[in-house]
Amino acid sequence: MYFFLGHLFFLDICHSSVTVLKMLQNFLSQKKTISVWGCITQSFFFILSGGTESCLLSAMAYDHYAAICHPLLYTVVMNRPLCTAMVSVAWTMGFLNSPVNNLCIQKLQFCDPNTISHFSCELPSLFPLSCIDPMANTILLAGSTAFLGLVTLPLILFSYLKIMFAILSISSSGGQGKAFSTCFSHLTVVLLFYGTALFRYISPPSGSVLERVVSIQYSMITSLINPLIYSLKNQEVKAALQRMLRQQMCISG
Repeated sequence: MYFFLGHLFFLDICHSSVTVLKMLQNFLSQKKTISVWGCITQSFFFILSGGTESCLLSAMAYDHYAAICHPLLYTVVMNRPLCTAMVSVAWTMGFLNSPVNNLCIQKLQFCDPNTISHFSCELPSLFPLSCIDPMANTILLAGSTAFLGLVTLPLILFSYLKIMFAILSISSSGGQGKAFSTCFSHLTVVLLFYGTALFRYISPPSGSVLERVVSIQYSMITSLINPLIYSLKNQEVKAALQRMLRQQMCISG
């Protein structure tokens, strides 16, 4: 579990840093500009980290399935070579998905005024600026996003259906509560990330405020709350947080 969490937190740092650093620079400067290649580079790493994270979340779902449904065989099934292979596949899928979309956008021609109605250089926000019809790029982006969703979501749904039946068969309420606690954090991350990202990249761009709100959700907020979601189910972290709060209350009192 911690092997996958380490990669997830690294991906969250990369995924948010791609956009947040430039966004902060824009907030602090009067001239809010970015070069064409800078914009393409930003979208490249954004799609790479996002695609990799979607594949990693499916690997984590299978890890939870093995831990809950086959606890006695868990260390045998989820051995280090398999975990390394699953993470390697996730990174490979991200690396394959990103160049396909970003190489094709270089064929587009952009007309003045090149004002992006967004906080970052996401491809759905760049397509409306093209002088030529970007329909082929839009279909390619929606198709590649749908492909990743069709590859990863069934594995997640299959894993959690099996987990649900396994939890319901547990006789003790304490065992059910522990199993639900293990799955709740991951399901929360999946719903926050997949729900908003699929809506943004599969639906046609409209330039509405909702698109920017949704983009902030999966590019920054999810990465921000992931450490809290996974850490607060750890008893040692909870105990440390309670001690810190008690100390603060005593000092303020």
